[in-house]
Amino acid sequence: MAARILLAVAVLYTILIASLSLVQLGKISIGSFSPTDKMMHLGAYFVLGFVWFFYYLFKKRDGSIRIKGFANITGLIILFGMLIEVLQGALTDYRDPDWADILANSIGVLLALGICLGFLKSFKRLKHKINSFL
Repeated sequence: MAARILLAVAVLYTILIASLSLVQLGKISIGSFSPTDKMMHLGAYFVLGFVWFFYYLFKKRDGSIRIKGFANITGLIILFGMLIEVLQGALTDYRDPDWADILANSIGVLLALGICLGFLKSFKRLKHKINSFL
């Protein structure tokens, strides 16, 4: 049950990120560099990584959780971020692809990965408590 809820949250959040990435938003910048924008990218992809990692954690049995699974999710999210940047350039005339955005997205996902792997035992205990509650 928890895995289904997390899957719904992960899919909806992914759609939200894609949608917000392709609409016109106001921005704060210093020259051509926007630190606020980069922090938003980092934070958004940190959360994106976290929800997908938690889905993976809850979907798999403890014995079948592998680092490779986390690595695959990380790679897919980074590719998703790259695709969004390409689509911004191809589908909009008000958004430009930016390597710094891809870097911020990737750092956000990698931070989420580091925290998930660093606290994996704690998250597994949390998983058991939640599953026993549901």
